[in-house]
Amino acid sequence: VQLQAFGGGLVQAGGSRRLSCAASGSILRINVMGWYRQAPGKQRELVARITNGGSTNYAESVKGRFTISRDNAKNTVYLQMYGLKSDDTAVYYCNADIYTSGSSYYAEYWGQGTQVTVSS
Repeated sequence: VQLQAFGGGLVQAGGSRRLSCAASGSILRINVMGWYRQAPGKQRELVARITNGGSTNYAESVKGRFTISRDNAKNTVYLQMYGLKSDDTAVYYCNADIYTSGSSYYAEYWGQGTQVTVSS
């Protein structure tokens, strides 16, 4: 199983950016999918998560600015970011709980990370 994230880059403060992350491999079911981020010198933190039923939760710092969504048919999760601030500069990682063929439980997988840099 692989998670591959796309969409990072350089964006001006106040701008928007859309991240996507596609899961591939011997996937039977995906439970929760999410985005985390890690800024230099800081711990990795949750940005947003979404269940396979569409329930979401967000970090307080991004509520009202970021929207997480998913396409279950494509095993893909998205993060639409608006009103970006310099504090949003970080490496963004996607994460998913995946049930694979030949397994008897959900396992946690991480993508490789994509850099988002917000210039002021």
